[in-house]
Amino acid sequence: MTVLSLRAGRLAVDLAPSAGGSIARFAIDGASGSIDLLRPADAAALVAGQGSGASCYPLVPFSNRIANGRLVVDGREIILKPNWPGVRHPMHGDGWARSWAIERHDGHSADLAYVHDGREGWPFRYRARQSFRLEDDRLVVGMSIENLEARPAPAGLGLHPFFTRDTDAELACQTRGVWLTDAEVLPIGRVAVPPEWDFAVSRPVDGVALDNCFDGWNGHAMVTWPRYGLRLDLTASEPFRHLVIYVPKGSRYFCVEPVSHASGEIDRSLLAAGATLAGEIVFRLSNL
Repeated sequence: MTVLSLRAGRLAVDLAPSAGGSIARFAIDGASGSIDLLRPADAAALVAGQGSGASCYPLVPFSNRIANGRLVVDGREIILKPNWPGVRHPMHGDGWARSWAIERHDGHSADLAYVHDGREGWPFRYRARQSFRLEDDRLVVGMSIENLEARPAPAGLGLHPFFTRDTDAELACQTRGVWLTDAEVLPIGRVAVPPEWDFAVSRPVDGVALDNCFDGWNGHAMVTWPRYGLRLDLTASEPFRHLVIYVPKGSRYFCVEPVSHASGEIDRSLLAAGATLAGEIVFRLSNL
């Protein structure tokens, strides 16, 4: 398995192209040791080519679940097969489970690409790209998806980072609405963000249980680790104006996922024939 190592200042990033074009490690390396900003990747998952066990993986061509695998595009019903162990609804697209080609790589940057032929999984052809650039204080991730069909096709983008979760880890972000979900994490209705899920003012993630999609996001979130005196500013350009927040009970991580569409609504996000959807996500690190 090929690992691409990027280094800049005190920051270290390892990429696993053959495991879903994923990030296998994002950490601070210093004389006194390392601090993992994202959960370390599961080695067995990477060897198996499964980005789902990584520190962060791309969500292409859609985020979250498609209820019963049912899509309706241009009046035509399409049924997709489940693609995630233990989940009967197709989830998180194709990219995380495919090998990505290395288009370019040096000591502080890399470009990866994945071309989907539409014969297995997602029934529409597309080309996805990721660019990674590591600077002394930030990681910049560019993402794009190009519709290779001769007709409009559903297409979305997202990034799924797993942030290290200590008891004092905090999150801040501004959102307007949130989708409530059923027992299978399928959206059942949108409401204004209730106080217990409101992160407009930085607050600990411990004590909160979430796996929900928020809208009205302004493209900025902040994660802080008071224990380490660290602050991470997550900023995203258009089209990332939805945010999935996943805080599982009892886990050592939590997720703040910039995405381009609401959960379950990928069939409303059509990309014109030959068109490209693109955006950029930045992880900027500073001291508190």
